[in-house]
Amino acid sequence: MITRREFTKTLGGVAALATFSPVIGWAADEPKVSAEAAKIYRDSFILDGNALAGIGGLLGRSNQDEIAKLIRDSGVNAVKATLGGAIGNFEMAVADIASAQQLMEKRADLFLNVRTPADLDRARKEQKLGVIYSFESPNMLEDKIDRIEMFRGLGVRVMQLTYNRRTPFGVGCLDGDTDGLTDMGRQAIAKMNELGVALDLSHSNTKTTAEGIAASTKPPLITHAGCRAVYMHPRNKEDRELKALADKGGVVGIYMLPYITASPKQPMLDDYLQHLEHALKICGEDHVGVGSDVPFFRVDDSDLEEMKKGAEKRKADGIAAPGEDRPTYIPDLNTPRKMELIADGLLKRGYKSGVIEKIMGNNLKRVFGEIWTS
Repeated sequence: MITRREFTKTLGGVAALATFSPVIGWAADEPKVSAEAAKIYRDSFILDGNALAGIGGLLGRSNQDEIAKLIRDSGVNAVKATLGGAIGNFEMAVADIASAQQLMEKRADLFLNVRTPADLDRARKEQKLGVIYSFESPNMLEDKIDRIEMFRGLGVRVMQLTYNRRTPFGVGCLDGDTDGLTDMGRQAIAKMNELGVALDLSHSNTKTTAEGIAASTKPPLITHAGCRAVYMHPRNKEDRELKALADKGGVVGIYMLPYITASPKQPMLDDYLQHLEHALKICGEDHVGVGSDVPFFRVDDSDLEEMKKGAEKRKADGIAAPGEDRPTYIPDLNTPRKMELIADGLLKRGYKSGVIEKIMGNNLKRVFGEIWTS
């Protein structure tokens, strides 16, 4: 089975977010769920709001048949994939898009680049993995609003105003909450709304998030975050932000990063479900999804040294968030079918199949359909 370490190598050294502790438990390769949960997962549209960064690197792997089997067996219909890295520049973003597009063309049997709402349905019908190109960093835009249209032409359908730090468009979550959206940020949002590019506020600070939601005329997104009411962390969102997002028709994807619990506790499924249930309470069942932001494939012991180096580099680059001292995954969700285990957990907590289907992907699918119309 392909491991996190093997996949990281395909991405040319994409930095991992945190280091491992010496003792880690692994989930079984095949999730053990109830028959009802298995049926819900099989019948649902499964969309992960943040996964498979630098996806073009898969093309360089020699074990193509194994990768193809893992992706097909995952049951996932679509992912929003980050291109251009966390701090990549214009040239890096263009190269990453070119690499991803080469993969889409050479492995058209397995992947489909999603550019329209109809492509999401097509991916499921043709049993391919739909890939939504996205940016987490706006560095590749520099201060040039017209690049939004250029990158949309290259297939990018989701963009952020900030990563973790201040940019010409707004303020990242690690730079305090005094300042917020800039005039250029408002222009960028207007252009994104006009062109049908989704506004993602996952890494923005509280003020930029609130002002970004207010400024957008289309439903805004927070594709991968947690809830501050459950655990206080700068990457998690306050209830008022979540409520405002839902009121605008947006969707929040709950991530599986260490930021959902206090260090040194390694988050587990129960911790994850606390954040998911809180988001449901604040936003309502039509405005919550999953944006895992963790490895798509199974994490293995051999990843330790690679992830330590990645964590050190993030610290050196000044983009590491508090709590990046634990592995970026949830041990009892350590499988490509992690969302099937979430469905099972929600069933055990009394949620109905219709609600679970929305969380599994229908909410994100719906909102992309509303946004991607210029």
